[in-house]
Amino acid sequence: MDELIEKVKAWAKERGIDKQPADAGYRKTVEELGELSSAYSRQNKAMMIDSLGDTAVCLINLATQMGLDFNECLEHAYNEIKDRKGKTVNGVFVKEADLKNGKDNQ
Repeated sequence: MDELIEKVKAWAKERGIDKQPADAGYRKTVEELGELSSAYSRQNKAMMIDSLGDTAVCLINLATQMGLDFNECLEHAYNEIKDRKGKTVNGVFVKEADLKNGKDNQ
């Protein structure tokens, strides 16, 4: 995974994407999420694979544009969730603290 992320970063650098403002990267990420939503709605597996991959590329690029390390961001997120307790409500995981605050009813 680390090697693939480095390849994505090199690809972006060759094209100057790494130097673009973060708002451009953010807009591109949202665009790709929209394509993923469309693919999911159609249950088009090939489109879902492409859109999910494109979204991951955009997130890597966005992290770079923001001066952040994508691996570090992912590791931080994992460390936040790894011991989290809760339950799945209507197909969505709700953390224990939100269940106690009644947020599972939203």
